[in-house]
Amino acid sequence: MPRFKIHHVTKYTYEAPVRDSANQVVLYPIRDQYQDVLRQELAITGEPLVEIYKDYYGNEVGSFMHAEPHLKLVIDSRVEVITKERPLPGEDPDTTGQWNYLQQIAHQAAFIDFLNAEQFESLGELQEIVNPGECRSETPLACAMRFSDYVYVHFKYIKGITSVETTIDEVWKLKAGVCQDFAHILLVMLRLVGIPARYVSGYICPNKNGMRGEGATHAWVEAHIPAYGWIGLDPTNNCIAKDRHVRLAVGRNFSDCSPVKGTYKGTSNHQLEVGVSVSYEDGTRVEETATILTPQPIRNGGHENSYRRYMEMMQQQQQQQ
Repeated sequence: MPRFKIHHVTKYTYEAPVRDSANQVVLYPIRDQYQDVLRQELAITGEPLVEIYKDYYGNEVGSFMHAEPHLKLVIDSRVEVITKERPLPGEDPDTTGQWNYLQQIAHQAAFIDFLNAEQFESLGELQEIVNPGECRSETPLACAMRFSDYVYVHFKYIKGITSVETTIDEVWKLKAGVCQDFAHILLVMLRLVGIPARYVSGYICPNKNGMRGEGATHAWVEAHIPAYGWIGLDPTNNCIAKDRHVRLAVGRNFSDCSPVKGTYKGTSNHQLEVGVSVSYEDGTRVEETATILTPQPIRNGGHENSYRRYMEMMQQQQQQQ
């Protein structure tokens, strides 16, 4: 059982003093039979009282208020987590029976939120690729894994060209982005064919084996498979999420699982920096990693400009060829 020590720092720096900063943090790892939290420390500028509650999806959420004027806000989370390998689904030749089961649960309260596909301008193009009729010739798991592979192959992993507010339509046109963008595309694909799918936020802890998403928060998808339950699919790395994926929260989309979000009174000009490091322990050795803060893309008229800059860059490259 691998053990991970995760350090996650979020830092806001403001152009002028701000006040009445009300925030919500989803930084408490899920506790279940596959994940055990040994230690959790949360330090916040101003040492505000953090009230913890569970949201509709069972996630632990903290809320706090920092009322005094401040030029920066730092949220420093340190956790120690043990993860356990989970068995994979067995072979089930009854393909028709599995799809019939998914139809039967489609209107149950536990799954309704995870079956509503987001509407966007290019949805018709995606529907042609998804082809629900073709999926019925394979198992839901095989279909889900094929969709994950499609996202991995057809979308480029490029940091900085999207933000948390970039729309699915923009990601579809870009055919590029980062883990949260890939997760949102896969969510739509799965929901279009009737497979319940939920967004997962967390960390990927690959012990330096080159997987995408290291050194930052990560996102992937969980699909509900008949006779098994929720299985994690990571389209950014085209793999099943196992004991190297540490889960923080689940929800309909990024908005439900955002690690930090809030409001304040004061200037809108600010800089957001985030750093994540993972120390890995396998029982014989510990790999220590420094936490480096990296500026994050934020929207001040921003994500449309990133999209336009990327398209202009691509056009320039084509003209030079």
